[in-house]
Amino acid sequence: MGGSGQRFGRRPVSGRPFARRSFLAAGIGTALTLGAAPYARAARGRSPFGRYGSPSARLSALTLYVDATGAGDYTTVQAAVTAASSSGYTLVIAPGVYRETVAVGVARTEMTWIGASGNARDVVVVYDNAAGTPKPGGGTYGTTGSATTLVQAGGFTARDITFANDWLRADHPEITGTQAVAIKVQGDRSAFLRCRFLGHQDTLYADSMALGTFARQYFRDCYAEGDVDFVFGRATAVFERCHFHTLTRTDLTSAPYGFVFAPSTAGANPRGYLVTGGRITSGAPDAYYKLARPWVPSSDTTARPMLTVRETRLGAGIDAVAPYTNMSSGFPWQDQRFAEYRNTGPGAVVSVPENRPQLTRTEAASATREAYLGDWTPWERC
Repeated sequence: MGGSGQRFGRRPVSGRPFARRSFLAAGIGTALTLGAAPYARAARGRSPFGRYGSPSARLSALTLYVDATGAGDYTTVQAAVTAASSSGYTLVIAPGVYRETVAVGVARTEMTWIGASGNARDVVVVYDNAAGTPKPGGGTYGTTGSATTLVQAGGFTARDITFANDWLRADHPEITGTQAVAIKVQGDRSAFLRCRFLGHQDTLYADSMALGTFARQYFRDCYAEGDVDFVFGRATAVFERCHFHTLTRTDLTSAPYGFVFAPSTAGANPRGYLVTGGRITSGAPDAYYKLARPWVPSSDTTARPMLTVRETRLGAGIDAVAPYTNMSSGFPWQDQRFAEYRNTGPGAVVSVPENRPQLTRTEAASATREAYLGDWTPWERC
């Protein structure tokens, strides 16, 4: 996220150069045996789309089917998105790895993506651009341009899909712009149910279309992992019952390895990130990760990052003594809107109270999904 002036000082390098790709492959049980599984499934007469119909038996005229082996309407997700020329389309995506970048523009509203197997590990949209990756026409992609998937339309919903960026720092020591976004979400009323977000730095970019636009987003029963600022942006985002996992590193000899959240909430927005009923685990040594740091980008120096973490289990990987830190000395975290409420686990122990602002019961009553999302109730469709 952001420019070089706002980034983590030391450039992380993976100690396991193929760990990301190996993990992706190991997690896809249906369709990743070099293409053999989908063909075998088709030969047995089983639809790759399960209970969601097929091109010959559509759920509706606005349902499109994606299958990398040719059993659907389209073999790539982007081709299906492009074909969805009006509002309200549903894409049913068969198990497989879709190595491509995908952009859902503002005109393609109320779109739904469904992973056909019901298991996010089986349907993976992945690419490997980083901020510093050279573009074919010159220049580099930048943080936003590195995104495997970009969602700008309002009313987007995704279920049971993995969004990933498997760009690896160790493969590209010449590149210093190591931000590599799995998905950037800017649209209002964007919901992700039982989805996975895989990357290292800047994995999940929960943002909005413009500074004065307060985009609402909802993540339920999702999994996100990374190391540096891997959930970040200025959206009003609720993360309900989500699992966040911090990755280990071998290039650094001391803490911190990274930061889970880096909100950049606009100062005028009364609602930033809300994490509720979740858990944070770690593959790193105890206390080697910070819970958050505030991102005040150069494009909006009036930002007041907001994060509330409540009733969430914080594992030992989180530094309980000092869970917050500054990204820039000019914008100390104490001046931002960080708070916790009734968290548990070794990373939630309050030993230095001034380092862990806590909500009162009265304040907590307004830190709910209903208060954050207003008249939009996506949990009713779960």
